[in-house]
Amino acid sequence: MTEITDEHMRTQLALTRGYTVVLLKAAEGYGRPGADAVGWEHGRRNFRLRAEGLLSIVCPVADDGELCGVGIFDASVERTRELMDDDPGVRAGVFTYEVHPVRGFPGDALPGDA
Repeated sequence: MTEITDEHMRTQLALTRGYTVVLLKAAEGYGRPGADAVGWEHGRRNFRLRAEGLLSIVCPVADDGELCGVGIFDASVERTRELMDDDPGVRAGVFTYEVHPVRGFPGDALPGDA
């Protein structure tokens, strides 16, 4: 295993910056008739937010629990709340959400084919 020194950790931690994480959860309207179409438009909006550089990472949750997705926004908590309040799934009562300020390392990415 690679050895990580205290100095390396301090140097790297100084590089972190603020992001906002969203935990998307099922609301009362989840699974009701028409919710799939609303979910599709929610997804379209996520693609738009990704293209505009506001939504850096989108992770739909693939089990049957209350948690439906996780998103990491390159925006303040306040701006992220504004964006989420305008989400079609939130407006329709299909989803609810939580926002949390987090810190991350710029340049981090999910592994895969780029």
